[in-house]
Amino acid sequence: MARYVVTFDTPDAGILQAEAPDLLTSYGFSTDTYFPRLGIGVVDGQRAQLASLSERCHELRRPMTFTPELTYHAITELLPSTGTGEPPFEDTAELTWGLQAIGIDSAMVARQSGTGVRVAVLDTGFDVTHPDFSARGVVAQSFVREEDPHDAHGHGTHCAGTACGPWEPHSGPGYGVAPGSEIYAGKVLGDEGAGSDTSILAGIDWALQNDCHVISMSLGADVREVHPPYVAAGRRAMEQGALIIAAAGNNAQRNAGVPGFVGAPANSPHVLAVAAVGPDLCTADFSARSSAHAGGEVNLTAPGVEVHSAWLGEDRYRRISGTSMAAPHVSGIAALVCGATGARGDELWECLLDHVSPLAHSDPLDVGAGLAKLPETDSW
Repeated sequence: MARYVVTFDTPDAGILQAEAPDLLTSYGFSTDTYFPRLGIGVVDGQRAQLASLSERCHELRRPMTFTPELTYHAITELLPSTGTGEPPFEDTAELTWGLQAIGIDSAMVARQSGTGVRVAVLDTGFDVTHPDFSARGVVAQSFVREEDPHDAHGHGTHCAGTACGPWEPHSGPGYGVAPGSEIYAGKVLGDEGAGSDTSILAGIDWALQNDCHVISMSLGADVREVHPPYVAAGRRAMEQGALIIAAAGNNAQRNAGVPGFVGAPANSPHVLAVAAVGPDLCTADFSARSSAHAGGEVNLTAPGVEVHSAWLGEDRYRRISGTSMAAPHVSGIAALVCGATGARGDELWECLLDHVSPLAHSDPLDVGAGLAKLPETDSW
């Protein structure tokens, strides 16, 4: 007996909500972990049993695939960027280098803070006791068995802080991109920083149920192959007005000649993949390079080295590195653009690409269209 993810990739609500679960139960599979918004279920069974169901779905012309369930991890590194030049950005008393690099001043001048935009951060949970968020109505829920939504790891709080934290925190520099946004913190990775398709898909389904505009996922599995569930999940999210943004991955060791590759779920064609640069705007040593298949490309890059943000306990703040830190910068930008323009789904994706700053010294395979930026002040 093994665990598999079954995907029905179609926009037909009738198939997703009625036919697909009926097909699963008719072949003896439980629908306890079936998400009709996504058309995806996680089941225990034999491969031969699933192959028989697949043949039946083919006869009925119902699009169905099944793949083994994967394990995912919080994507964090402690390595420096590859550049050796004088960095043009560094933290100041007012703002982190990351906020400066993405052009946060234009949003501050235009008073665009993401008010009314719902951002789901699917990660290790969130520390709702952090003083910088005491006045924020954070919605938190756990999808990890026998664990509450509290973040005992730190990664989720850090990522949520970058995407949605304050411009003027209790202490230190401003570090959040969209301080007016509404935070939906879904715990899909456990206290040790690991999770599964079951918990992550449940988190995506929950985010869509709550009409979140942006879904930020700084997690991944180092697999080159596209994982079908996230092709469907990304497509269904866009149809429902949401954009999934994910970390490209930290499996590169560029100083050793290893460029890495974009892993799942970021390598799905309807998930925006974000690579990382340092304060020198050079690609981070750990940041994954584009893969050859459709969807495996890096779409854009963002600050991801020595990023200052919220943390747990008495420390309250910490600097860490990873494409995990880059993705929430883009998620915050998406929240600001969505709040200012009303753009959602694929339109929001295009808006993000429209405002990048090209990095002439970098290979597009490493940075995609370029550095994620906010619109100029007079463009809001």
